[in-house]
Amino acid sequence: MSKNIKSANRLLAALPAKEYTRLLPKLEEISLTYAETIYEYGNIIRHVYFPNSGMISLLTRVAEGNLLEIGLVGNEGIAGLPVFLGVKTSSNHVIVQSNGTALRIKTEDFLKECGRGGSLPKLLQRYTYALLMQVSQTVACTRFHLIEQRLICLLLMMHDRMKADKFRITQECLSKMLGVRREAVNKSATNLQQNGLISYSRGNISILNRAGLEAAECRCYFIVKKEYEKLLTT
Repeated sequence: MSKNIKSANRLLAALPAKEYTRLLPKLEEISLTYAETIYEYGNIIRHVYFPNSGMISLLTRVAEGNLLEIGLVGNEGIAGLPVFLGVKTSSNHVIVQSNGTALRIKTEDFLKECGRGGSLPKLLQRYTYALLMQVSQTVACTRFHLIEQRLICLLLMMHDRMKADKFRITQECLSKMLGVRREAVNKSATNLQQNGLISYSRGNISILNRAGLEAAECRCYFIVKKEYEKLLTT
């Protein structure tokens, strides 16, 4: 990676300059392409990814071979966290949910850098906690809250990571992420559109009234957001 490229990944940006400079020669900038598979379930994790932009989805297997999203990763985090915890293989199916870029590093180089101590492993410990909070809150939200509330929570999380008011995502994709029928997503999205909160047409979503979405949300979003804010400000 060229030394004049500064990462937009917030974990890397939180590193002291000396540690980040030491990492630079080992980081490779790559493109993230929608629907691209980062890790298959059970496969060896050969690279760790630090997204600069775009969005990565963590999916778990449920009944009948279906997949359910349990976490989102944007420029606040990394994909490949299991290797930091001593696990060599992926426990999830991990795919790109939105185009962007990332910096990736070979697993062996990543582990060597973590072994040096310093700020990176400390940041990753806090990130692990924040991600666990996201996963556990997603599970609770899936069990107890209405589909429309879950959709709002997902849209707010996507809005945070996309850094844009308009982004492309199909109803089919949203239905897979939420683990519900496409018709249920269509009904919820239509309600949000009729209330002037979003605009949805041919796979393009525009956030029209974020404050309104936040007011209608089930509070799961804010619980998770609080943990990520603590991670990146302390």
